[in-house]
Amino acid sequence: MKNRFHVRHKIWLENDGVIFGDGLFVLLSNVTRFGSISQAAREMGMSYRAAWGKIKVAERRCGVPLVLTQVGGEMGGGARLTPEGEELLEKFYRMRQEVDKFILNSFKEIFEGWTGP
Repeated sequence: MKNRFHVRHKIWLENDGVIFGDGLFVLLSNVTRFGSISQAAREMGMSYRAAWGKIKVAERRCGVPLVLTQVGGEMGGGARLTPEGEELLEKFYRMRQEVDKFILNSFKEIFEGWTGP
C-alpha cells in the first residue's frame, strides 16, 4: 500500500518579527521579473500599497534597502532590487532548496514502508 502522507513545511527568516518568507520571496522575484512593484503586486493579487508596505517593513527589519525605485519620466519609472536584495533572494532560494531536499529525504527514510494507523 502506498503511503498516504505527504510532508509540508514553511521556512522564514526573523529579526524582531518575520522579515522574509515565501510571500516576500515571490514579491521580490516578481519585481525582478517585471521591473515594477505595481506589476509584481498585481501578479500576486495584492495592492501596490500592501506590496510596498511589506517591502518597507522588511527593509527596516533587515537594516538595508532591498528595492530601488525610479519615478517615471521619459524612460518611465520602475523598480529593481539592490545588490543586498538580490543577495537575500538568492540566499533564501538556496536555503529553501537545501531544506526542501533535507526534509524530503528525511521523510522518505523515516516513513518508507509505513502504511499508517
